Amino acid sequence: MMKKLACAVMFLALGTVSALAADFNGKWNGDVTTPRGTQNLVFDFHVDGATLTGKVTSPRGDVDISNGKVDGDNISFDTVMNFNGNEFTISYTGKADGDTIKFTRTFAGGGMGGGGNGGPPPPVEFTATRAPAGAPAPPPAQ
Repeated sequence: MMKKLACAVMFLALGTVSALAADFNGKWNGDVTTPRGTQNLVFDFHVDGATLTGKVTSPRGDVDISNGKVDGDNISFDTVMNFNGNEFTISYTGKADGDTIKFTRTFAGGGMGGGGNGGPPPPVEFTATRAPAGAPAPPPAQ
């Protein structure tokens, strides 16, 4: 009897932990301040277990998410961009807090400049908020 009770308690505890994980599915909007101005990003996330897929929409267009992972309230993924023949990766890490995600965005590769001596620009922190269901995406920044 005690063994059954212990199993039931463990099952309930494990179910509660997964229920507490953030729901990243859907669209999120974030404004990123860069040396060239503020850029509006729209994240369209699809989560399957611990795997994250989707796309990021910026004024430059849509980019697919790669290496996407979800771990509880934490999210991480990359996007690969091509600018003037140079390919570079933008890495995002974030932590959910209700209907917001606090992100850090870092650049790698492609000699993007902006960080002094031709290196990558420094990491940028910004917050994305969940878009209301059925809301249209905000217009791209000009």
